[in-house]
Parts: sequence; C-alpha cells; structure tokens
Amino acid sequence: MQQQQVFWLTNVRLEQGYIHEGAEVTGTQTGLAHLRIENGVIAAIVDAKAQWTEELPRVDGKGLLLLPSFEEAHIHLDKTYYDGPWKAVRRSSSIFDRIEEEKVLLPKLLPDAKRQAESILALIQGYGSTHVRAHCNIEPVSGLKRLEATKQALENYTGKISSEIVAFPQHGLLRSSSVELMGQAMTEGATHVGGLDPYTVDENIEKSLHTMVELAVKHQAGIDMHLHDGGEAGKQTLLELVRLTEEAGLQGQVTVSHAFWFAGAEKQEAEEMASRMASLGMSVASTVPIGRTMMPLPMLQRVGVNVKLATDSLTDHWSPFGSGDMLEKAGRFAELYGYSDELSLSQSIATITGGVTSLNAAGESVWPKAGDVASFVLVQASCAAEAVARRSGRLAVWYQGHLVSGSLA
Repeated sequence: MQQQQVFWLTNVRLEQGYIHEGAEVTGTQTGLAHLRIENGVIAAIVDAKAQWTEELPRVDGKGLLLLPSFEEAHIHLDKTYYDGPWKAVRRSSSIFDRIEEEKVLLPKLLPDAKRQAESILALIQGYGSTHVRAHCNIEPVSGLKRLEATKQALENYTGKISSEIVAFPQHGLLRSSSVELMGQAMTEGATHVGGLDPYTVDENIEKSLHTMVELAVKHQAGIDMHLHDGGEAGKQTLLELVRLTEEAGLQGQVTVSHAFWFAGAEKQEAEEMASRMASLGMSVASTVPIGRTMMPLPMLQRVGVNVKLATDSLTDHWSPFGSGDMLEKAGRFAELYGYSDELSLSQSIATITGGVTSLNAAGESVWPKAGDVASFVLVQASCAAEAVARRSGRLAVWYQGHLVSGSLA
C-alpha cells in the first residue's frame, strides 16, 4: 500500500485521559480522531466528529489504537539462526567456551548474515519497531565483515527504520587485541563503542574502560557495554565507568547492557549506584531476565536511570528464546514486577518507545501533537494498558509518514 506524501489517516483511537474512581485510575478514556500527515510529520489532529472538506487521500484507521512506534534497544543482527534451520543452544560451562565455539561458527554463518539480518528487521518492524540498536561483532575472526553485512542490511531498510550500530568486541577488547579493529569499525560507520566484562574477559577493568572511553572521545561516539559481572568486579566496573563518563563529558551517551551487578547487589548500595548513573544520564538496556538475574528495574526507573527493554539474541548460539516483539517484552516487564493496574500498565509502554507515552502519569495527553514525527503503530486494543497486558496485535506500522509494515486493507 503506497502512501501519498500528504494524506489524512482517519478514525484512529487516541488516549485522552485516565478515568478515576476516587484516587485510583480505573480506566482510560479514548476518542476517535483524524491525523493529517505531511512530509513525515503529523501536521494536524482533528476530532473525528469535526467536518472538513480538504481534498486529500484518506486512509481509514478503522478505530484502531494509535501508539508510538517501538525501539529495539539491543539486538544482535549479525549472528543468528533466524530464518535458517532450527538449532538449540549447545551446553557451555563458561563465556570462554562460548567464545571458542563462536570462533568456529562465525565463518559458517557469514554468507547468510545480510539476508538473515534483513529477515530480523522485517520481523521486528512487523511487531512495531521503527528504531534498532544493533550490536555487531568486531574481532579478529570476523574483521569488519560482519559490520559490512549489517550495514548493507540496514541500508536496504533506509526510509523504513532508523538505526545505530555498536561495535562489539565479543572476544574481548583487550583479550583478542581488537582495539585497532574497533577504531576501524568506528570510521566505517559504527555509532557506539562496545565492550564486554572488563574484569572477567579483559582481566583489567581500568585499561579496558579507559580504552573504550578513548575510542568514544576520539570518534565522538557513545558507549554501550555488555556487563554480566556481579559482585565486587561488577561494582568496581560500574564505579570506574561512572567516573570516566563524568570525566570525559559523556553525559547522556553511555549505556550499560544487562548490568547484572544490580541483580545481586544490596538494596542501599544498588540505589546509590543507580543515583550516580542517573545523574550522568546513563541508561540500562535489559532483556527483563527472570530467575537469579532478575533485575531491580522499577528501582532503576524510580531513581532516574533510563531503562530500555531489548531482545538481545533472537535465536542464536547464545540463546534460543528471543521473539523480537517489544510489546511482548513490555508485557513481561509488567507481569514480572506486578504492574497489573491501569496506570502502571499504561505507563509501562515507555520502556519500549524511548520514553514516549500517550498520557503522562497525571493523565494529561502528551502524544501525539502537531509537529511530532509520524512514526506510530496501529494496535487492536482499547488502550495502552490493554495492549501491554494482552500483547495486542499490530495491524500497521508507519515510519516518518510511510506505511512500512502491515495493511489496513
């Protein structure tokens, strides 16, 4: 379905406010509206009851709920079994065993890397994502070949999805002597400097982190580091990263992916660390793990850390469980932390939209507004709370005013 540059998207359901019984939010009030889309932007919003005579193409939204489109905050596009033969994960006793397995496996996966990355992009976009942060292997086995495949896949989605690429030294920034390769990756299109467990993998917290920061400053890039280490090693890694973030002026540009130290940390210590991270605008990307690594994500949010939910591995030699569905991830987040009431369910959508919600916590309408980018998803739900709880179906996805997935036919 080819969209015109200027058109009306009619009869879409917008959230207008919360319904209260006493002090409790018990429901969400919605109404139908028409949106005028012009050059990728929402140019006007009118009540569906209003009369207008403007002769422009019209697309009927059929009363579906309009939600902000989603962000995939951490996914590996470049090494996957997706859109290939099924393979479960082989048993492994350590991250080093997995790395050795990967050294043999990666060359076998490379010929299909671009095609499979494109298949993942189609999948996640069908679920409502219009932005992706891809972590791409940079290590001696792959060189820059996986980066090239990832870039080609993303280039084929130009005009359909926005993207960032993290240069990820999966085999250890120092351990695999990948510093020079990482620098090359940054000049070849990577947008963020990655890292992996400076204590366990690189065996030198200070040198590993200093090298990451030096690369980020040199290439005017952000940082997104995998951190699985817990205990004292995880704590010292975070403390040093906080110090370096402030010293290098990287406020708002640093993400810690996984950050499993928080899962086992003492409550007061965890809150103090979170407060320091929040003061520097640092983010945590999380897959919403269950079991021993269950994260205190509500605390991180309350203190002010920017929490973003993510898929990580869709299906590969590290994990077979990812679905690529960010709304499913938000539902898991709400279910795990007991967010079963209307207000908390509704606000949970912020974890997958880059913080954008239709209503703020006070129930005021804050999105969409005239001037907002026309990137959104039409959902079979009465409100955001239902969409999160029920993982409601998505029928159509728009990116900058263009229909990029689904159909309203």
